[in-house]
Parts: sequence; structure tokens; C-alpha cells
Amino acid sequence: MTISPARLHKLITSQSNPLLAKELLDLYLSSPSRSPSPHPSTIHSLSLRLAGSPHPSLSLSLLRLFPNPPPSLLSSLSLIFARLSRTELLFSLLPHFSRSTPSIHSYNRLILAFARTNHLAYAISLFKRLSSLNLSPNATTYRILAQALCRRGQVTAAEFLLSEMQHKGMPPDLFAYTTVLNSLCRKKKLREAYRLLCRMRPRGSEPDICHYNTVIVGFCREGRALDACKVLDDMSERGVQPNLVSYSTVVHGLCTCGVFDKAEGYLVEMMDRGIVPHFSVFHGVVKGFCGVGNVVNAASVLQRMLGLGVRPHVETWDLVIRSVCTQIIA
Repeated sequence: MTISPARLHKLITSQSNPLLAKELLDLYLSSPSRSPSPHPSTIHSLSLRLAGSPHPSLSLSLLRLFPNPPPSLLSSLSLIFARLSRTELLFSLLPHFSRSTPSIHSYNRLILAFARTNHLAYAISLFKRLSSLNLSPNATTYRILAQALCRRGQVTAAEFLLSEMQHKGMPPDLFAYTTVLNSLCRKKKLREAYRLLCRMRPRGSEPDICHYNTVIVGFCREGRALDACKVLDDMSERGVQPNLVSYSTVVHGLCTCGVFDKAEGYLVEMMDRGIVPHFSVFHGVVKGFCGVGNVVNAASVLQRMLGLGVRPHVETWDLVIRSVCTQIIA
């Protein structure tokens, strides 16, 4: 009995086991009396199902049925193989990419797949090969490589990619900047991070609260709270309102550095803007003032805390009471 491609498609897609579905397809293909070739959508869907099965390599055997494999199928397979950490299958896909109509979308996914499997050198090689395929890298291509470079600690190279994008009239998106700023701060390259932050606006990208906070956290983590204050002040001047994270990080950083008066100033500014600090932020300032014997300021901060309805920790009360008692005894 002859089965039509439509009937075959229904039989294969209704089969829950992809291995049995492939057996049905093989049986159909081996039949001398079979009708026209299977519909491309049948092979497409079965390839994806096999890729996610315990035998993902079987999906590759179906690609030979396409004279020109769909780029969307190849790019989907590349990401599946990357998720499975099956690098050998990724490399086996490459000849099929050469038979397919190249598109920047499919190559972006292939580059991403190699980057995710820690084959950064090959991802860069594919990036350099794009021009020979008459393809131009887009913002997504650059962002994928920048992220991969940052994950490998090659932040300088990632920063160079952002500059290259700019020179090609392709301003980096905010997410690309976030990735590089994070990496610069983790590598303790804070001067470079601040410089990149300052360059964003002239390059046509307005830094948002996330970019500023990234650099603020970086400075405070390295004990450079006064530099973080400069970033915080820059924010307000440029129309970006500091949030709870911005102020809390700076106040904690200043307390760690022993600059308690300045910490209190930002605490007050924070409250004046309607931002209610966490009790730990108040506690840090109270602890700092008590540590240097400034009970009056410590009590003032505690009073503000109570006025906002923030419940002090037992340790906060203990610090103030002990400091008062110490001064009375003295």
C-alpha cells in the first residue's frame, strides 16, 4: 500500500518515540514503491526530536535528505548540541552549513554554540569567516563574542569589540556594555570601567541605573568608596536617579572606610528622596559612630530609623546603650 507524504507526516508526528518515528521514515524511504519524497517539515521536526533524544547523532543522518538544509534547522541543532555539550556533533554540523544558504542569524547561533562549549577560538574563527560568506556581523554577533570573551577573562579584547562596533556605525546595546562593565569590575580594572561608563553617552548609549550600580559596587568592593561617591553624584547630574542599591552600597562602603559623616549625609539624602533604607544600612552608620565615640550622631540616626518605622536590630540598640553608658561612666 502506498502512503502519501501527508499520511507519513501524520504517522511520524503522532509517534511519541522519536526512534520508532525514524524507523517509520527509514521503512518509507526503503520502499521501492514509495510515493514522492517526505515533506521537508517531516524531516525538520523529526531531526529536532532526535537531537533531544538519547541518540542525538541520529538527527545528522536526516540532514542528507535535504539538498539545501534549512538554516533554521541547522541553527536549532547547533544550540541543542551545545546544551548537551556534544562538541563532536557541532563539528559534524559544519559541512551541512556549507550546503545551506548562509544567514547571519544561523551563523550567530553557531558561533554562540561554540562559545558555550568553550571553543572560543573556533567561535572567533567563524566570526572572521563571515566576510567570505558575504555576511556582515550584526550587533548580536558582537554581543555573543563579547560575552564569551568576558567569561574567559579576556576583557580587553571584549572592549575592543565594542569599539569596533562603534567604528562600524553599530552602537553597542546596553546589555553588551553591562557585560563588559561587569567583567572589568570583577578583574578590578575599575579605572577602565569608569572610563567606559563615561564613554557610553558620547557613543550614543545612555547609561542606565544598572551600569552605574555595577561600577559603584566595583569601587566599594575594592575599598574605594569615595570614587563610588563620584559615580553616584554623576548619576544625579545626568538625570539618572540613584536607587536603594546605589545608596546602600555607597553608605556601606563609606562605613567600611571609616567615613561616617559622609555616610550619614548619603543616608539622609536617601531618605529625603523617599527611599527607605534597610535596617542593616542604618545599623552600619550607627555602629560606625558608636565605634568612634560619637553617640549623639548615632542616637540621631537611630531616631530617624524609628521615625520611618524601621525596626532596629537588637545589636543596634545594644551598641547605642553601651556607648551611652560608656560616656556616662567616663
